[in-house]
Amino acid sequence: MALPFTALAVALLIDIVFADPPNRFHPVVVMGSYIRFGSKNAGQDLPLRQFFSGMGWILLGGAVFSLPWLALSHLLDRTSIPTWLVGIILGVALKPMFAIRRLIEAGMEVKKALDQSDLAKARQLVSWHLVSRDTLQLSSGQVASAVIESLAENLTDSLFAPILFFALGGLPLAWFYRFVNTADTMIGYRTPRFEYFGKFAARLDDVLNWVPARLAAVFLVAAAWLCRLDGANAWKVMISQHARTSSPNAGWTMAAAAGALGVKLEKVDTYRLEGGTEFPHGNDIIRACLLISTAAGLCMLFCGGLILGFSLIF
Repeated sequence: MALPFTALAVALLIDIVFADPPNRFHPVVVMGSYIRFGSKNAGQDLPLRQFFSGMGWILLGGAVFSLPWLALSHLLDRTSIPTWLVGIILGVALKPMFAIRRLIEAGMEVKKALDQSDLAKARQLVSWHLVSRDTLQLSSGQVASAVIESLAENLTDSLFAPILFFALGGLPLAWFYRFVNTADTMIGYRTPRFEYFGKFAARLDDVLNWVPARLAAVFLVAAAWLCRLDGANAWKVMISQHARTSSPNAGWTMAAAAGALGVKLEKVDTYRLEGGTEFPHGNDIIRACLLISTAAGLCMLFCGGLILGFSLIF
């Protein structure tokens, strides 16, 4: 029990104090380079060949980025390194697989630009840090909406899911999840180029996120009550509107956030989540950051409880 708890505590402390490592040292950037290299010829073959090529590349990458940690775990078990030092090593390796501080900081940067009436900068920041959609024509309300949507979705993708998989299967499973999720964000699109090559990554990411997304949404509703937001509306909107998004998972946390904040969240020509009748503004981003941070704390407590439970059973 002490080892995974120590690793989780170290990783969380690193995130709070230092946020993310520079891009040139970030493992996710390495994962992205691997995926980019493998997909350079995507869309240039028969659909079935594209699908199996994409599947093979993703499975190989999953093994490349996860199996070394399994080997390291066995190696550390056979050495006389102090347990506390092993916990620190594992915590340092876990940290790049999740982020919360940088996510909140990115949201607040956009909020600051909106407060300064610098819509061009706000559009630029939200495009750089939070969403992949075209932001050039977004209104200030749509920019604030994009921020809140990203914060809510990333409660699952960037925090809860990797920590949950760490609690269930240690570093190998956490790194495997992060690789698949990174692949989904890069090639999991229904475009002529990636329709077939990226399909396996997209579907595998859907499967891996199915449980974490729904649990994260429940924690978000609980966080709404704790933050004195509209918990009842969060639950109502989550249940009634989660299926409006094209993703089978992202709509759960986004709908809950819309209800908790009492705002309308919209991706133009794709979906609209109606927790209220008006688009959010800068102050709603502050409330969203508080909501997501509180939900993140609940997610951490849940994963810590899982680690404790497994230690008692096994």
